[in-house]
Amino acid sequence: MTALLIALGAAVGAPLRYLTDRTVQARHASPFPWGTLTVNVVGSLVLGALVAAPVGPAVGALLATGFCGALTTYSTFGHETLRLARDGSRLLALVNALTSVAAGLGAATLGFAVTRALVG
Repeated sequence: MTALLIALGAAVGAPLRYLTDRTVQARHASPFPWGTLTVNVVGSLVLGALVAAPVGPAVGALLATGFCGALTTYSTFGHETLRLARDGSRLLALVNALTSVAAGLGAATLGFAVTRALVG
């Protein structure tokens, strides 16, 4: 049952990641991977909130592991950072690495803190 919940969450998270990435990236002419940054920050925020929320293991499997696991994409983040560096955009690669890690950690912390404040 847990594997099915994870697959169900991933079935929603993965297409949402793709659509969000394409929509955000289409609005920027820059080679900076704005779409990947967006999905990783949003996924980190949601995961931080879920960790602080009193949810059962089934909801955790569905939303935290399945949905957030498929929504976020740190492998793409790594690939895009290396692509920027390889293509000569080393400053953008450094900005992407620092911004993605800092924003992801900040979003997770914010999600956790806000949920704790609301739930107690």
